Amino acid sequence: MTPETDDDRADERTTIRSGRKFEQEYRLDAAEVGTFLIKLGEQLRDGDDLTIVTDDWELPFAFGEPIDLELEFDGVGEPELEIELELPGRTDEKAPDIE
Repeated sequence: MTPETDDDRADERTTIRSGRKFEQEYRLDAAEVGTFLIKLGEQLRDGDDLTIVTDDWELPFAFGEPIDLELEFDGVGEPELEIELELPGRTDEKAPDIE
């Protein structure tokens, strides 16, 4: 039996495409979330495309601007901080010509 390579796993992944609704929720420790946010931040900083990948699926996304960032703090009862990022999809449309 031969070991599975990254290319083999990539061939077996489902690609999440436009026209489909997809949602996945995780409960992670702070270190894992920090690593994820750093990698996400690097992709946002360095380009206008990002890809989120697991062993089972990949989600490529061409984002546009402006990006909405929302911070919500609830200090009543058990304090909670919610950080939400909303990335608009990028359009490849061009403006019409003026003659």
